[in-house]
Amino acid sequence: MIDVSLKKILSADSWGKTIWGSVREWVLVVVVALLAALVLRATLIQTYYIPSTSMTPTLEVGDRLMVYKLAFSIGDVDKGDIVVFSRPSRLPDSPINDFVKRVVALEGEKVEVTDGDLYIDGSRVDEPYLESSTVTNDFEEVEVPDGHVFVMGDNRQNSRDSRDFGPIQEELLVGEVFLRIWPFNNFGRP
Repeated sequence: MIDVSLKKILSADSWGKTIWGSVREWVLVVVVALLAALVLRATLIQTYYIPSTSMTPTLEVGDRLMVYKLAFSIGDVDKGDIVVFSRPSRLPDSPINDFVKRVVALEGEKVEVTDGDLYIDGSRVDEPYLESSTVTNDFEEVEVPDGHVFVMGDNRQNSRDSRDFGPIQEELLVGEVFLRIWPFNNFGRP
């Protein structure tokens, strides 16, 4: 009896069904995993690569970041957030579609730089994320319109930001940077 069952299992017909079942199962697993990854990327989390020095020393060229895309759908933008936003319409000549900068002022606030120091509504802002040698060129007071934020790069001498293209609309915000995943020696929250 055992001999007959073994012959049945090893028969070509049975073996083919077993292989086909396994292949079908693996294809289904891969398709489901790919669909899950696409849904996550489209709605929840996305990775970004830093191509420029505009956010040094906080972010370096080549860093890979994880961005939480629902951050501003379920929460508010805060000063100090590092955000990814889509290219503003006032910057049509840029080949870059997504920018990474720090939010320094929110809607309704008045922002300016005097003697190299950032002021919000007349109060000097401490910026511990900047290197002590960072020079921020002065600019006159700008009131951030409703539904907008004012963003600046941490490398103030080498950053195209709201000083160039004005406050950006909150609807252009893609998400908040919450994790640096590369290089591994700098893994963590930037």
